[in-house]
Amino acid sequence: MKTQRPESLITVLDAGTTKSCVLVAELHDGVLRYRGHGIEPSQGMRKGLIAELGPAAEAINRAALTAERASKTAIETAVVGIGGTHIRGMNSRGGISLGSRMREITREEVRAAVDRARSIALPADREVLHLLPQEFILDDQPGIHDPIGMVGNKLEVNLHLSTCSGGVAQSVITCANRAGLEVIDTVYEGIASAEAVLSADERELGVCIADIGSSTTELAIFFEGSVAHTAVLPIGGDHFTNDLAVGLHVTVEEAEYLKKTYGHCVVTAVPQSNEIEVGGDLAISGGQPARLVRQRFLAEILEPRARELFTMMRDNLRHGGVLEALGAGCVFTGGGSQLSGLLDNAESLLRVPARIGYPVPLSKMPEELVKPEFATMIGMLLYTHRTQVRKASEEQGLRSKLRSIFAGSF
Repeated sequence: MKTQRPESLITVLDAGTTKSCVLVAELHDGVLRYRGHGIEPSQGMRKGLIAELGPAAEAINRAALTAERASKTAIETAVVGIGGTHIRGMNSRGGISLGSRMREITREEVRAAVDRARSIALPADREVLHLLPQEFILDDQPGIHDPIGMVGNKLEVNLHLSTCSGGVAQSVITCANRAGLEVIDTVYEGIASAEAVLSADERELGVCIADIGSSTTELAIFFEGSVAHTAVLPIGGDHFTNDLAVGLHVTVEEAEYLKKTYGHCVVTAVPQSNEIEVGGDLAISGGQPARLVRQRFLAEILEPRARELFTMMRDNLRHGGVLEALGAGCVFTGGGSQLSGLLDNAESLLRVPARIGYPVPLSKMPEELVKPEFATMIGMLLYTHRTQVRKASEEQGLRSKLRSIFAGSF
């Protein structure tokens, strides 16, 4: 069997509340190509966080072994997604003076300006996940995305910092290590999802990506091509399911089935005469006899939860100063985004257009993965690839600069 060079493979891990996913792709002629994946029900997870290390690592290990068999290659390293309500985003500004004489801006000056902007006091338990420049300001001229090669006296940068709990991130890394995976990078899942479903025009006009997972909704807001705000809301798809389980007196498994099959978030969109059978499948209903329930009753349970989610989302965006910057509206992805009527509630409360975001498929990727619930996993691959390309370009530029220096010294 032909072995693959490790540098050409990218493996990502998305360990969520419901499922643990491992996806492998290879870089072939500059294009990412699907190689294999593994999906296993998560264990030891609660509300998006690791509650029991052993069972969680076992689920990840099973997913990795399945991905290895499918891709016919050994998996040793992985990029891991980080999510949950411990994620915090903040904006900062800082810069450097280049002296009295005008100088050309090099990569070193850019890094110095970013370092100055990031040097803000963080609590002891916080770690920086991402440093995301929004714009550079050169001699009070704003709106510059790449100042390298320009000339000036003073360079400043507006920076978005995405931070996480150091303990939570380390738990995910330790869990992956126990499963036999060396973690080479971590990515905020909201930014990863954006990579898979947003267009360049949406990022420029202003857009909110909302990834509705099992237990949380992860937000990332883009404006003029850069990240302006990140946050995580403590409501996800499981909250809708649990509301139905309590309201209908059924098991969580049957409530999930009813939500996907008959659920709707707009009461008036469901005909009053519609009735559905609840508890008919004794294996699902826990032995409860079948009974008829108005379908509208499901909507009466689901709509208040949807309105709570989008009210919370509206308040968060307003507090972050980005509610009025959504020229392209909102894009919803994740498994919880497909509930009928969800977009109607979003448009009503946020007063912007909304759509469901489907991930961009990789070459040779099976159709079953081109769904909103896999947007994070696919986005992590695309994000990692873009990051690797940028680093390679920087290294190539540095090598060229060194060659020119040495050539000129002889």
